[in-house]
Amino acid sequence: MKAILVDQLGGPEVMRYGDIETPHPHQGHVLVRTAAIGVNFVDVYQRSGVYKTTRRPLIPGSEAAGRIEEVGAGVTAFAVGDRVAYAGVPGSYAEFVVAPAAQIVRIPDVVSFEMAAALMLQGMTAHYLAESTFPLHSGDVALVHAGAGGVGLLLTQLAKARGATVITTVSTDEKAVLSKEAGADHVIRYTDQDFAALARDFTNGAGVHVVYDSVGKTTFDKSLDSLRPRGMMVLFGGSSGQVPPFDVQTLNQKGSLFLTRPSLASYIADRAELEWRAGDILGSAARGALKVRIGHTYPLAEAAQAHRDLESRKTTGKILLIP
Repeated sequence: MKAILVDQLGGPEVMRYGDIETPHPHQGHVLVRTAAIGVNFVDVYQRSGVYKTTRRPLIPGSEAAGRIEEVGAGVTAFAVGDRVAYAGVPGSYAEFVVAPAAQIVRIPDVVSFEMAAALMLQGMTAHYLAESTFPLHSGDVALVHAGAGGVGLLLTQLAKARGATVITTVSTDEKAVLSKEAGADHVIRYTDQDFAALARDFTNGAGVHVVYDSVGKTTFDKSLDSLRPRGMMVLFGGSSGQVPPFDVQTLNQKGSLFLTRPSLASYIADRAELEWRAGDILGSAARGALKVRIGHTYPLAEAAQAHRDLESRKTTGKILLIP
């Protein structure tokens, strides 16, 4: 099969499109013929070495949708031909992937492979952020960084559905339009404006209840400054780089703030929770209640270019690779 292979960690140039033996499923696993692959910043962390792995060659990626090609021993809940999707299964940048049956979910008939691949990781991330990490309620004010990104657009919609006021940050006028279309109440061009000062202006000086920050290094300090006393800082990514070592006494000084660094894996570790989150997100998309923007698609062979565009923040919405 064809796959993206990484022999040594580094920049996008270390990814090569090559051949590797097609795997077969073992006990409790299925073989999925990949139809669409989600590209996420976690893939960049894997490729560059921010997230440590010893597998060589490394096949990046952890999110995709496709059709079951083969079923391993002991699998009774799924059959050959089933349309499925997953997040958190290593090695998705490939034509075939062996996935644990416990980590895949069925795709509703009206949801395309592309939409499913666009929703599993980023959709369930938006879901756990709004539903569980800081459960939003009517009257809450949330600051969402990267408002025109895949998570940002989905999180904005979920937050508005729960009655929250949403402030987003973006880098361009085009992204501002997309964020507004997703329902943002206020959109800040953070490259030209002080988002912490504006967040306080929009809340009559009080500050926001929660900041959802996937940018990291360049936004972290001002994100804390945007919060009201006892507000929560949710750091769930680092597209600008990882946050340096941090003095937790700062949380006390800025008003008894809360800080958490969640990841999706902790919010779908239980099968029932996975089915709930995936069911909510895929079901909302199937009903048209959740709008999914697939901003860019690339052939699998052009994964390096997809990473370059993602890291340079040239993209909006979801990026997909198509085998």
